[in-house]
Amino acid sequence: MVRGAPVAEPAGAATVLPADGAARNGWLRRRAPALLRWSTVALLLSLLALDLVFPPPLPEARDHATLVTARDGTPLRAFADADGVWRYPASEASVSPLYVEALLAYEDRWFRRHPGVNPVALLRAARQAATSGRIVSGGSTLTMQVARILEPHPRTLPGKLRQMLRAIQLEAHLSKDEILTLYLERAPFGGTIEGVEAASWAYLGKPAARLSHAEAALLAVLPQAPTRLRPDREPEAARRARDKVLERMVASGRWSRADVDDALIEPVVARALQPPLSAALLAQRLRARDPHAERIESTIDAALQRTLEERLTAYVSQLPERTSAALLVVDNERMEARAYLGTAAFGDAARLGHVDMVRAWRSPGSTLKPFVYGMALDDGLVHSQSLLLDAPQSFGGYRPGNFDAAFNGPVSVADALRLSLNVPAVDLLDRVGPARFAARLDHAGIGLRFPRGTRPNLTLILGGTGARLEDLVGAHAALSRGGIAGRVRYAADDPVVDRRLLSPGSAWVVHEILAANPRPGERADTFDTGRRQRVAWKTGTSYGYRDAWALGTTRRYTVGVWVGRPDGTPLPGQYGAVTALPLLFEVFDSLPQRAGDGARLPQPASVSGRTVCWPLGTALEDQPEDACRRRMDAWVLDGAVPPTLPEREARSWSAGLERIEVDATSGRRLSADCSAAHEREPRHIARWPALASPWLGAADRAAARLPPLAPDCADDGRGAALALRIEGVNDGALLLRAPGSAKPPRLALRAVGAEGEVQWLLNGRLVGRTRGGQPLWREFPEAGRQQLTALAEGGAWASLAFDVAP
Repeated sequence: MVRGAPVAEPAGAATVLPADGAARNGWLRRRAPALLRWSTVALLLSLLALDLVFPPPLPEARDHATLVTARDGTPLRAFADADGVWRYPASEASVSPLYVEALLAYEDRWFRRHPGVNPVALLRAARQAATSGRIVSGGSTLTMQVARILEPHPRTLPGKLRQMLRAIQLEAHLSKDEILTLYLERAPFGGTIEGVEAASWAYLGKPAARLSHAEAALLAVLPQAPTRLRPDREPEAARRARDKVLERMVASGRWSRADVDDALIEPVVARALQPPLSAALLAQRLRARDPHAERIESTIDAALQRTLEERLTAYVSQLPERTSAALLVVDNERMEARAYLGTAAFGDAARLGHVDMVRAWRSPGSTLKPFVYGMALDDGLVHSQSLLLDAPQSFGGYRPGNFDAAFNGPVSVADALRLSLNVPAVDLLDRVGPARFAARLDHAGIGLRFPRGTRPNLTLILGGTGARLEDLVGAHAALSRGGIAGRVRYAADDPVVDRRLLSPGSAWVVHEILAANPRPGERADTFDTGRRQRVAWKTGTSYGYRDAWALGTTRRYTVGVWVGRPDGTPLPGQYGAVTALPLLFEVFDSLPQRAGDGARLPQPASVSGRTVCWPLGTALEDQPEDACRRRMDAWVLDGAVPPTLPEREARSWSAGLERIEVDATSGRRLSADCSAAHEREPRHIARWPALASPWLGAADRAAARLPPLAPDCADDGRGAALALRIEGVNDGALLLRAPGSAKPPRLALRAVGAEGEVQWLLNGRLVGRTRGGQPLWREFPEAGRQQLTALAEGGAWASLAFDVAP
């Protein structure tokens, strides 16, 4: 055996400490490292077991309030969590560096270095408490404060020890950045406000990323006593606490004296504590679409949204009770919504403020008319100045009238669209085809809703269907986007869905027609509109005054306005041009503008200008000079100039060009068989549509009339026409009340010479229908000049004027 060599213990032998003291100390020195290692392992295993049994109360993955923001990050609406707490996502990168500096300097300078507990700070706090008899500083680290936020406990010694253990536990589980994020999101700021982002918006109305030195210091100290220091209730106490932080920042050398002196001057001004509530119905819609999202960024312009909300509130206050309104502003470039007001007063029970009228199905009135004109242009049926007839007509038994019950006779496409005349629009829809028209709209994303079991019919162009404001806005945007309609986008990640609705040429022509319509009450030669946006606008009113619409589009924006009652009850006397249109122009005047917004849209290569003539409707150079009764400048597509549309059911004559020969001396018509010699001279007669006749002037009627046949010529059959005469009142008569009677004059009127239906117009308004010689009984209560017209279905007509005594 070698002296001094260790003696190996037999395996499994029990450890026996030597009896001798020196030998025992030597044995312990030899065994100390192993004992230390095993005791450390045992301690760690014990801590691990405790950690598994008592895990740190870390928050769930999602327990923030859902925050819907504008495109610049401004909160629009927040939805509290299950406990009613307003808590917004935040991180060191998302808040102002000034706030992080103030927070760490004031609360925990050694945050990045300690393991959750700072023994030096605890000893200093204990010494200060012992010497002064009161708590001077708490000694809590930021991690300990997070531990107390996550697991509240009483302010006792056992509670403090538990807080310290939880802090160490948090440091073991989380990084410093994660612990700081927990504080930024959960620090108490008074009431149900938690976290610096929610506090910044609630008290200061701004994001935490844009805090000043004074605001950063205020929010850094506020969690120390959120009730006692609330700036909306105790501004002076809050100011003193803020100034204490500012002075400490100077003393620590983190902020300059000049910056702090400026911050000390800044007053403590806080808003009343309230969560954001703007674009409320859109926020609700986006949250329902993505209920698990913590933050949803919309495309809304926050400043514009607030401006329009104030305007709308003021506007509807002048309307009848229970009236609501909705409006939508869309940027044409990417079809992103910039303002969304689904109601005039969110939460107002009387106005049904919970109903989102941006996506409610309502009768669209006349707002679809621009698209039937656009399709007729694309089909080559008309150009911008084609002759249409605004006169009583029957379309398979459907007899539309105008909003004011009057008729205008011959009108151009442009005037018919600008005046929103019903008969011309129905006429074009009948030629385009209602089913095809509805299918084209549906393909472009403009869904229409028809009663169950029905199909698209002619009534849809006058509002006999259902449509939504957002779809109408997407369709009207096509007029400024080269004929491309789009689905309105409300969030940055919404897909771009564009569909062609019209050709670039027809979209441009319709836009020009509507944009040339001056604002009500203004004349183009009176107001300087050079810098104002050129708005192509269209109004609409549903049957029974239930819905008033106004839609407009410019180079940059498309705006839709709806006014009515969400429950569908009528608003007598309130219609698109009176109720919705003024609001539409108020909105356009509120939109940001830039150079060039007042300029015309670029003219497509497919569009050209031509001079056309009525009644034929063709180009000036393509018809005889004596056939041109009215000249006008028209926009045409691809150089084609379609003629005036053929008449329906005109048995007496039809529009067209007739070539005749007349005697050069007498001007009488000559047939092929005349017994005397005549100097023949060719002449052209351009026929007007028969239904236009009552509205033509004497010169136009004379020019369209066949000259009488020369007496020596055989009948050529061209002079046959249905003769019509009004009986029951004489031309130029004066009607008086019966002596001693207060009742107005009452007449029985007959159209002599008519076989089929006769339509009666008084001062241009349809007042009745008869058949053959059936009488029309009518009273005449209004005094003054009266123009009475009888119009037979074959085209013959008669008209006379009389007076009614007062």
